[in-house]
Amino acid sequence: MSKPILVFGYGNLSRGDDALAPLLLEQLENKEGIEILNDFQLQIEHALDLENRSQVLFIDASVNCQTAFNFVELQPIKDKSYTTHAMSPAALLQVYQTIKHQSPPPCFLLSIQGLSFELGEGLSSKAAENLSLAVTFSQQLLDNPNLDFWSQQTGNNLA
Repeated sequence: MSKPILVFGYGNLSRGDDALAPLLLEQLENKEGIEILNDFQLQIEHALDLENRSQVLFIDASVNCQTAFNFVELQPIKDKSYTTHAMSPAALLQVYQTIKHQSPPPCFLLSIQGLSFELGEGLSSKAAENLSLAVTFSQQLLDNPNLDFWSQQTGNNLA
């Protein structure tokens, strides 16, 4: 039986700041009422993990994030990433919609600013600061699993 809220982090602990999502997931492990999924990257098969969920929170490190973190609501988008090594969450939603013939559950993306992604590096000091802020923010979301609350938080960028 699936739990209503899925928290799906993806990244690689061996690639510097790419470890942000897996490290955040470690902080949420004992949170009740959620299911945690961790992988190196999104795969087309992960579309099935969205089934029977009330809400989904994707978490990833991002070099494009201009602040400590960014929180947005996702919409299904057909892009070319579904055929590449690094599938986007929006493309995953499109796959779900295509195979299930229904809209995906409400999905959100928490992007955490990362600066250095080299193999064998540890977490940068700036990424560690960003992680701390993102942990606090994600815990607030999960303490308020109301869709309206999550929607009100979109666009939340912490400098």
